[in-house]
Amino acid sequence: MGRDWIIDVLADLRSFARDNDLPLLRAQLEEAELVAQVEIASHPAHDTRQHWSEPEAMFAMNTKAGPPRRS
Repeated sequence: MGRDWIIDVLADLRSFARDNDLPLLRAQLEEAELVAQVEIASHPAHDTRQHWSEPEAMFAMNTKAGPPRRS
């Protein structure tokens, strides 16, 4: 699944805000949509991040912190 789905969700929320007379929310959602478009455009089309299994991810998180400190 790509990242573009969030643009559709924000558009639906913006329509809801318009239809329910929520101008401040609508303005915030317009800004959020612009931010989402910029961030989506700044990432490569193909997600190149490494995907780990849960045990691998837990090991990576534990080893990043380094050895435990002594008091």
